[in-house]
Amino acid sequence: MSTLDQIPSLGAGIGYRPAFREDIFSRSDEVDFLELTIEHFLEKPAKVEEDLQRLMNLFTLIPHGLNLSLGSAEGLNEAYVDQVAEFVHRVNPPYWSEHIAFTSADGVDIGHLAPLPFSDEALDALCHNVEQVRKVIDVPLVLENITYIVNMPGAEMSEAEFLNTLLERTGCGLLLDVTNLHTNSVNHGFDPYAFLDDIPLERVVQLHFVGGHQRGKVLVDSHSSPTPEEVWQLMDKVVERCQVKGIILERDENIPPFDELSNELARAREIGRRHKRWD
Repeated sequence: MSTLDQIPSLGAGIGYRPAFREDIFSRSDEVDFLELTIEHFLEKPAKVEEDLQRLMNLFTLIPHGLNLSLGSAEGLNEAYVDQVAEFVHRVNPPYWSEHIAFTSADGVDIGHLAPLPFSDEALDALCHNVEQVRKVIDVPLVLENITYIVNMPGAEMSEAEFLNTLLERTGCGLLLDVTNLHTNSVNHGFDPYAFLDDIPLERVVQLHFVGGHQRGKVLVDSHSSPTPEEVWQLMDKVVERCQVKGIILERDENIPPFDELSNELARAREIGRRHKRWD
């Protein structure tokens, strides 16, 4: 199994969505790599299979999971882990990613990424599940921070302390979602730059960025708008401070003409070049 140090620099890419499928194929020179949502490719109708093969021929692909529910106290769905493993190994990526969250409880799919309490018990369950997954998927795993509207009860440490211990115990990398960090800092009133001082930046492999929307006093991570200037500034500071391998734009709603997405990729790519993260 390769290590985090062996992951190549990938540049600036985008999360693949069918809405801009034709642009991805016709303007592939504007995209350095792609992130694929694993769950979108587990069913294999002929068209999905054909597209996957074409994407594999054009890009480095990074599988990104939504539903493994690594934080579930009851453990993992082994059959589902096997499905994910088959896909990851087929794509043969330098790494793959999942969320620091749970999406099912007592066998019931709750339909969204739910935050964990920052407790020793939750940390033990998460580390155990990561260990089980890594026995089946021999590709480096990178874990992503999520947004949370409320602080889960039962916390025994800060989020930064939780991340530090998690990454130290598992040896995983960090997918730092800069938009999620910004969103949480606004909704919970903390300094995102101070947060960076408290996490292991040497473990950061990839970044996510996009814009959300305001709902009353709450900033919502809806992946629905252009990246705000506050996120660009935060991303610039992150790239300055750590050896980021790749940056992914995650746009899911209100998808604009591809020119707008390409312009955001160009700006992200330039941030990486300015800090000498890639050519």
